[in-house]
Amino acid sequence: MNTILQVERLTHTYSVGTPFQRSAVEDISFAVERGEFLGIIGHTGSGKSTLIQHLNGLLRPTAGRVLLEGKDIWAEPKKIRNVRFQVGLVFQYPEYQLFEETVYKDIAFGPKNQGKTGDALDHAVREAARLVGLRDEHLDKSPFELSGGQKRRVALAGVLAMEPKVLVLDEPTAGLDPAGRENLMANIRDFHRNQGTTILLVSHSMDEIARNANRILVLKSARILMSGTPAEVFARGEELLAAGLDVPQITRVAMALRDRGLPVDPAVYTVEGLEAQLLALKRGGGPC
Repeated sequence: MNTILQVERLTHTYSVGTPFQRSAVEDISFAVERGEFLGIIGHTGSGKSTLIQHLNGLLRPTAGRVLLEGKDIWAEPKKIRNVRFQVGLVFQYPEYQLFEETVYKDIAFGPKNQGKTGDALDHAVREAARLVGLRDEHLDKSPFELSGGQKRRVALAGVLAMEPKVLVLDEPTAGLDPAGRENLMANIRDFHRNQGTTILLVSHSMDEIARNANRILVLKSARILMSGTPAEVFARGEELLAAGLDVPQITRVAMALRDRGLPVDPAVYTVEGLEAQLLALKRGGGPC
């Protein structure tokens, strides 16, 4: 793997020079590898949304910079629109941004603005719809006739149709029922596995992050609190809880078992992982 996205000492300050001046992100640095699935977590107000809006140039840093494939995205301000084609951002509740008469036209809006026409445009629309689980029969419908989960898929397809190098998802399953959340995340997992696109997932759901991310970035009060693999991050469960964050449900179970005297590693974050530890204990092999 090699670095595709790099954030260097990024700071964004609102209301500069007024009594309301505050930094939403402060001196943040990290790199994202090509093909990585990075989870970003943090409580409300930690800076998650401000951070991700810098990644495709919707916000400009007060200090620091964002590099896409080694180039400062603001090096040529007139070309920032091209960055937004390469770093696709799907906002929380993106269905509120649907506006075209048909699903097809909504998905086609982005690639049309990239200059795609004819067969190339049609292929981009239909392939993006397929990737998110929308059938051809949906394409001629009004997006406003669809369910909440289907609308979310249309909005996601509209970004995928632009074939971004990096896909940034801000709470993509917010407001969906459990079945809708899992179905959408299954589509995202399949897309990542089959296309190899770099994905950054912002979520309040620790279980969602644990199941999908290869690495996790934890924000607190505008700064990075910790980063690492899911096992490394959730091994610091008490620190996460003290910071007002949560841990996956299975990690809570493991922590409770440890507190009752069982030699269980609380860094576990999947049912399968905890099951393996308990089976090893039953066999007398000690914690895994």
